Formats: sequence, C-alpha cells, structure tokens
Amino acid sequence: MHDRLPYDEATTPPRVSTGDLPDPTDVQRIVTEAFHLYQPNADGVVADYIPALAAASPDLFGISVVGARGRSFEIGDVDTPFSIQSVSKPFVFALVCEAEGYDAARQHLGVNSTGFPFNSLMAVELNDARTMNPLVNAGAIATTSLVPGTTAEEKFERVRDGLSRFAGRELSMSEDVYASEAASNMRNQGIAHLLQSYGRLYFDPDEATDVYTRQCSLEVTVHDLAVMAATLSNGGVNPVTGEVVVLPGVCRRVLAVMGDSHSALYAHGVRDPGRLQLPGGESRALQQRHSGFISRTSGRKQPTKRAINISLRWSTRAALERFLLCQWLRSDS
Repeated sequence: MHDRLPYDEATTPPRVSTGDLPDPTDVQRIVTEAFHLYQPNADGVVADYIPALAAASPDLFGISVVGARGRSFEIGDVDTPFSIQSVSKPFVFALVCEAEGYDAARQHLGVNSTGFPFNSLMAVELNDARTMNPLVNAGAIATTSLVPGTTAEEKFERVRDGLSRFAGRELSMSEDVYASEAASNMRNQGIAHLLQSYGRLYFDPDEATDVYTRQCSLEVTVHDLAVMAATLSNGGVNPVTGEVVVLPGVCRRVLAVMGDSHSALYAHGVRDPGRLQLPGGESRALQQRHSGFISRTSGRKQPTKRAINISLRWSTRAALERFLLCQWLRSDS
C-alpha cells in the first residue's frame, strides 16, 4: 500500500539531515502546524482488550519533541497521565542488556521479527529456538523475567527505577489499570507457561507475568515518553537530568532491534503495519538521532492516519528522515 506524503514535496522540498534539530523556531512551527492540521482526524477506536483502557478519551492528542540538550517543543495533552503498556518494552530490554550483557540478552531472548501478531503463541511454537524478540509479548515477558532480582518485588522495583531514570522523574503504577489487566491477562499467562515449558523463561511464570503487568501499568505522560526516547537516541544520557541511564552500546543494539526494514517503508509512503514487529504492534513513537517524538491519538490494530501523517511530516520537514524508533503512541497503547 502506498500513501502520499502529507504535503506537496514539489512546493515544500524536504530538508537535508545534518543529525541535529533545525532552528528552535522551525521545530515549534512544524510541531504546531502538524498538530492543528491532523487534530481533526478521528479515525480509529479506543482499545478495550483491557477493560480499564476503554475509558480513555479518544480526543486526547499531544506531541512532544525533546532534543539532546533537553529543550522540549510541545503542544496538546502532553501532561495527561496514562499507562505505558507496550511502550515499556524497548526500555526494559535496554535495562536487561545493561545488566546481563548484549550477547547474553540476545541468546536468551532472540532479536528477530516473528512475522506474527504481537501476542502470538504460534510464533513460539514455530521458532525452533523458541526465542522471540523483546518487542512482542512472548519476548517481552521473557525480558522482564531476566531483570535482576530474586523476588517479584525486587524485579518490579528495578523496572520502575530504570524507567523512572529514563523519564527523568519518579514513575508510579496505576492501581486501576493493574487490577483490570491482571484480571484479563490469561493469554499472557499462557505465553509465560509455554515459554517455561521450552526453558525460555527465567523466573516463575506467574510472577513474571505479574511483574510484566505491573510494568505495563506504570503511568507516564507524552512528555515523559519523549524524554525517554531522547535518552535512547542520546547514547543513554537523559537530556534533562544529565544522568547516564545505560551505555551507548546498549542504545545502539536496542535501536537496531526496533528499526527493522519495515520502518524504511514509512519514509517512502509505504505501510504494512500488520508486519511491523515494534512494541506491541499497536503503539508507535518516532525518534531520530537527537530527538524524541511522541504522538498520542486514538486507534486500534494499526497506526492511525493522524499518527502516520504527523510522523511523515515531522521526519521530512525537520530533516530527521532516519527512522530509528518508529512507534506511534495511541491512547490504547
């Protein structure tokens, strides 16, 4: 499928990337322009696979860009808290790579796209090594099981603390989302037990699933996620706090797992969202070398038109055309 770029390239030629953000005035103009241009697009529905998420307003919409020097460019609902859900996956993978080492993480978890839906059990069965990748549920639960700690509480605190350092502030869990998700996550429980049967889970399956559920229930804002994405793009240094969260080599490997060949298709107006093996297959964010971009919209099963258009517009207008982290954040996350 081919989509036209969301503007006329003949009259608005794209910039040439230098690896840096454009002039701050231009960045804010691009962000504001994109927000007002695509805000009316209400395609998609709010997710209800977790009952608590069904209460999210489909009208919530915000954009935040955070540069490597900590400056932010924002508009819309950037401070509204919501559960992080699958967007947590690459950041927890980074924490595991930092703790266990790249090679050990790759051997335990796998790093290749599966070609199956994000919550597929069949993907586990058809993979001879029974390893997935950290950005689908099977691989993400296995990743969480590898987080250092001898108890579930120790593992969750390690996750919460690590994601807080990525965000530059203390994060807390939504009790309502956790209770709702814990009461309806039977598929994830089944995935964990299947992985255990093949020796590809590294902690008690029920406790690992519970830690993963709590991980997904951590509350963030659009601004938080832009800071987190910018930290990954900035070699592991949080651009707001200056803290070294993970080493540069970790960031390089995490971004390599996230940026499979399909992300390049978005730059050419070609999309096949069903095959993108990114966090959850449903949540998307866009980040380039010195910036983080988060768009929160409504939608389900595939990136919404609003998010796709904003990402294309931002990447070409701001000359940040290399998709390193291609993930649109929606209110269903």
